[in-house]
Amino acid sequence: MKTYTATDARKQWFDIIEQAGKPGSYISIQHRDLPNVVLMSTDELEGWHETLDIVGDPITMKEIQCGIEEINNGDKISLDDLKKELNL
Repeated sequence: MKTYTATDARKQWFDIIEQAGKPGSYISIQHRDLPNVVLMSTDELEGWHETLDIVGDPITMKEIQCGIEEINNGDKISLDDLKKELNL
């Protein structure tokens, strides 16, 4: 994550917006003694919210863990076989 002072961010605002719009990019901005703020794309923010929703749901996390255990135990099926099984 790249960090700018508020003064530098103001001078380079349009370049910073372009940087922050790239996937996986976050820009930190410092202003005096206030906490830093982060600039990121709305897609990135929505992705974080979705991740937090998943991680915060114990049922979903248990299902994910069970799926990982099944894969590790060799209990898996190919995509083609799954399509046949589901008549797709």
